[in-house]
Amino acid sequence: MVKHKRSVEIPTLILERDFWRKGMALVAGIDEAGRGALAGPVVAAAVILPKKFETRGILDSKLLSPKKREEAYERIVLIAVAYAVAAEPPQQIDTSNILRATLTAMKSAFDALSPPPDAALVDGNVPPHLGVPTRCVVEGDRLSLSVAAASILAKVSRDRYMVEMAERFPNFSFAQHKGYATQRHLAELDKFGPTPLHRLTFKPVYARARGLFLPA
Repeated sequence: MVKHKRSVEIPTLILERDFWRKGMALVAGIDEAGRGALAGPVVAAAVILPKKFETRGILDSKLLSPKKREEAYERIVLIAVAYAVAAEPPQQIDTSNILRATLTAMKSAFDALSPPPDAALVDGNVPPHLGVPTRCVVEGDRLSLSVAAASILAKVSRDRYMVEMAERFPNFSFAQHKGYATQRHLAELDKFGPTPLHRLTFKPVYARARGLFLPA
């Protein structure tokens, strides 16, 4: 594992090389964004990087500023062999639960890749059923360059969507908190009740619902 002087883990292609040595040339990194939010979709991304890819600026998305994430996003989509983003809406999260919705989004992103991958690296400890050799990696976005790239695509895509939703639901500061459980967001829920973007099965939402819903 490579580290810079502030001891932030720099993801590498070491895990990808394990597959490459076995003849699996196209390795997809998969990650999600929004799993812990109270509102908005869960978004997954899948990315196949070329074997020679400059690691500069590619970190776990949570370690990058919004500006640096946007810059990394543009670089990834320009250079990637393939990439895809998929989402599952709040209603599906409430129907199936957040884990199943996350795995569905991951599989949808994976299935949309062209050319199709030979193998996959998935952030976390529960794999979606992909039909290719798959390795789960806890904190994979800090270890695998492909997973880190996927984390950036998922995070930027979801953030852009939530900024759009801030215009649709002006009583909620979705452009700032992106649907996460900040004090500001909880205060908005207390005052206005949930919107169609909210996950009604998440305790902080249903505890504040009081039968009040903003129109779609």
